[in-house]
Amino acid sequence: MALHSVNTGDSNLDIKIIEWLQWNKDSKAKDEIFEYLDNGHVKALSQLFLKRLEFGTAGLRGCMGPGYSQMNDLVIVQTGQGLIKYLMDTIFDVAQKGVVIGYDGRYNSKRFAELTTAIFIANGVKVYLFSTICPTPFIPYTILRYKCAVGIMITASHNPKDDNGYKVYWENGAQIISPHDKKIQSYILNNLEPLESSWDVSKIYQSSYYKDPRDDIMQHYYQDLKNNVLYPEVNRNTTIKFIYTAMHGVGHEYMIAAFKAANFKPFITVEEQKMPDPEFPTVKFPNPEEGKSALDLSIKLANKSDSSVILANDPDADRLACAVKTKSGEWHVFSGNELGALLGWWMIHTYQVLHPDNDMSDTYMLASTVSSKILASMAKKEGFNFEETLTGFKWMGNKAIELMNNNKEVLFAYEEAIGFMCGSKVLDKDGISAGVRVAELTAYLETIGLTLSDKLREIYEEYGYHISDNSYWICYEPDIIKTIFERLRNYSDKPNTYPTGILKGKYIITGIRDLTTGYDNTKPENKAVLPVSKSSQMITFTFKNGLVTTLRTSGTEPKIKYYNELCGSPGEDLSKLKSILNEMVSAIVIEFLQPEVNGLIAREE
Repeated sequence: MALHSVNTGDSNLDIKIIEWLQWNKDSKAKDEIFEYLDNGHVKALSQLFLKRLEFGTAGLRGCMGPGYSQMNDLVIVQTGQGLIKYLMDTIFDVAQKGVVIGYDGRYNSKRFAELTTAIFIANGVKVYLFSTICPTPFIPYTILRYKCAVGIMITASHNPKDDNGYKVYWENGAQIISPHDKKIQSYILNNLEPLESSWDVSKIYQSSYYKDPRDDIMQHYYQDLKNNVLYPEVNRNTTIKFIYTAMHGVGHEYMIAAFKAANFKPFITVEEQKMPDPEFPTVKFPNPEEGKSALDLSIKLANKSDSSVILANDPDADRLACAVKTKSGEWHVFSGNELGALLGWWMIHTYQVLHPDNDMSDTYMLASTVSSKILASMAKKEGFNFEETLTGFKWMGNKAIELMNNNKEVLFAYEEAIGFMCGSKVLDKDGISAGVRVAELTAYLETIGLTLSDKLREIYEEYGYHISDNSYWICYEPDIIKTIFERLRNYSDKPNTYPTGILKGKYIITGIRDLTTGYDNTKPENKAVLPVSKSSQMITFTFKNGLVTTLRTSGTEPKIKYYNELCGSPGEDLSKLKSILNEMVSAIVIEFLQPEVNGLIAREE
């Protein structure tokens, strides 16, 4: 089919298709578009060409395929061209500072990384391109080590196999936040036509502008990790057998190096998930956050190997999951909040051992607003400072930088989606360092006759039980999602008339914070203090009995997420708290989200 025969009946669409076909160099992608045209799939073509994958605070993330609304060679080239122009206008010495680029084991990840590298080299910019797959946290680490202008990681983390992404970090080592995202997007739109040099990946490895940072970064990253190991002899002598899975991702060789640096004997590997595999053949979702369904093979191996602890990374190794065998022989997968409590305690313990003469008045821990308040409870008793940020490590990373610039020390940050930042060498979640810290804590506890579960119970008994119920509903229709949230904002058919309670007033709402509109009835003039984003939905309700509930949309998946935490006082009855939480969460889902009315799809357990 010739270009001139494109005729969908929509002239705007025809122009976009012809433009894309002229600029695209991927023959497979071209064939897919011709197939759509031959079969008259105008609606599908409209989705592909009249909408554009927008550059946001996570960079790009989406399904791979042809068109402007998906991840493909042309979209990557256009993104790279826009980004380099923005950097040259914003960071005067970008060429000298250089950029670092890494990639995971997904389909097209290496290709997208090489195209991006070619664009920077063509503009005379030094590029530190990892010569093989690497964990996402190595990118922010490399930025700080080499003082790079920017870092790019090609990954879709734990998304389904058809997705890929383009994650950008700024020169401060943290993920970009506004206004960079909006400005980069405008630069992309002003540099859409691909230059011939942008396609030429043949010379990048011979270029004087290219350098492989891998060996140097491996050496220094693991030395930094080793420097904070408290009890190397305890690690070496532990009788605990650890099971580890890389979930078909990048983590295996990097966690081997981490265990070695921390003086541990090697872990037992889930062989079927050891090597990178873009098909993710053994898991429905390559996301250890999904719990036991993602850890089936690990649990089988642990039972067979007489192991009581499982560590799991997601495919780009920035998240960590942990499961333990209980005294009853069942397996418990720790929630992100439970791991946050354990790691928070361990980071306090580590600091106090390494700095016995220091008080903690200049030390900080951070958590996202939808995470547990357990660190806040610890802070009151232990004397460190706690700060809450918006959801996502882009906010925690940038908050950490702000504190460090004021001579404060950031010990730990976490979010409930199993993301943990132990220390400040990586200003993002890091599943490799977090995995070693959990292993260290486990080995230390063994010497005093405790398990991770025992320690968690001790933490809750000392600081009060913080019990949570977090989950999500799937909704593929943006209009329905908008209707659900607008109904909550106009509960009495008037603006800012939110619900006043649930179960016919049995549980009263006292606080409402809406970070989509900027409304917060607990602040002066009802104005929210945390940053507001009109492009995402997020409402938090605080109940009189202490329950905090947040409803929000996901930035990368078609989900309405809900987070509920009930905080008890030390010594309070746990079973009573659990009963109240279950009753309230059930009512919140039925009354606020109305899953049956709105046709929401339940999470698969």
